[in-house]
Amino acid sequence: MNIREITARNALARTGIEGYDYCLNPYVGCGHGCRYCYATFMKRFTGHTEPWGDFVDVKANVADVLRRQLRRIRGGTLLIGTVTDPYQPLEKRYCLTRDCLTALVPSSLEVHILTRSPLVVRDTDILTRLSRVEVGLSITTNREDVKQIFEPRAPSIASRVEALKALHDAGLRTYVFVGPLLPMDPAPLASMIEGAADEVLIDRLNYAGKVAGLLRSSGLAPLMATPHVKAAARELHDILTEKGIPVSVLFP
Repeated sequence: MNIREITARNALARTGIEGYDYCLNPYVGCGHGCRYCYATFMKRFTGHTEPWGDFVDVKANVADVLRRQLRRIRGGTLLIGTVTDPYQPLEKRYCLTRDCLTALVPSSLEVHILTRSPLVVRDTDILTRLSRVEVGLSITTNREDVKQIFEPRAPSIASRVEALKALHDAGLRTYVFVGPLLPMDPAPLASMIEGAADEVLIDRLNYAGKVAGLLRSSGLAPLMATPHVKAAARELHDILTEKGIPVSVLFP
């Protein structure tokens, strides 16, 4: 892993993601290195030649820059983790996301976080001090064998579910992002997150070309064909709805 500490000029950036005004990414790159990750485009701007997942740039001063920017901002919505995982393994050492959350406590921003890591539970003490906050866990399948193919370095599915429950039990609003929807058994997945998620969002794999070879070699290509993905999304939607969990499918 190539780890480099860099100086950030900005912490908050405007985003075109619907529903959000700003984004914050304490790191460039991600140690999870998920095989389907859309954020690999970041390499065009950083000059990295290493494979995605084999480098991380650490924005060492990001919390200080954030504090300066917050003086000029009056409200809005913020998504932490649009092109990186804010709780990737290096966060345990650097605590950049934790420092940023501390800086956000007195602000008027509505804070949303998306991660694959149970490390987020470490920051429950700060998250509960934010006036408006929502924490999402990416859980793309209930099958650990599938997770190992597409997300080999990411934390286990079970650990993510445990983190979701811990956050929910702490009184925080939580959601699950099933995106991209990978081969799964919808009923067991719904049971796993029942009582721990206030909302579920479902999305499909948008960059299938990235993993075409992996799909063929793993034998999972038929399960990722559009008709099968749509059927799985409908089944998961219907089961969650029956359980009283609000759910949105983000593709037609």
